[in-house]
Amino acid sequence: MPSHLHRELSVGEVAERSGLAVSAIHFYEAKGLISSRRNAGNQRRFSRDVLRRVAIIKVAQRTGISLAEIRQAFDTLPASRAPTAADWRRLSARWRHGLDDRIARLARLRDQLDHCIGCGCLSMNDCPLRNPQDELAHEGTGARLLDPD
Repeated sequence: MPSHLHRELSVGEVAERSGLAVSAIHFYEAKGLISSRRNAGNQRRFSRDVLRRVAIIKVAQRTGISLAEIRQAFDTLPASRAPTAADWRRLSARWRHGLDDRIARLARLRDQLDHCIGCGCLSMNDCPLRNPQDELAHEGTGARLLDPD
């Protein structure tokens, strides 16, 4: 394997290769999502596998997965290597149920949104069309029509 593939990356190189700001790399490291070591000059050095981890973080965040959930998933991976395609399949399967729930909730919101605000009353508690006399209050707090749990 060429020697440049074993070379560690500076924080600037990670930022450039990943398309993120240096501050984002530092933030991910502070959250325990990625790690580095310090060289003799006390500069951060990242192994190349951090690029794959950052790519997974970016994809997961775009789908609405929290950093805490990403951290939990990363805790199941070996720290000594880049995540593999099999690792990605396992992580994405783990997140699929939550994403399906979120999609269903957003579809309900989209389909009902004009009913709540479209009439102009702007009342979420006592809407004569959606919730006359606040009939849903006995079911508990929150958006009862949007989150029917």
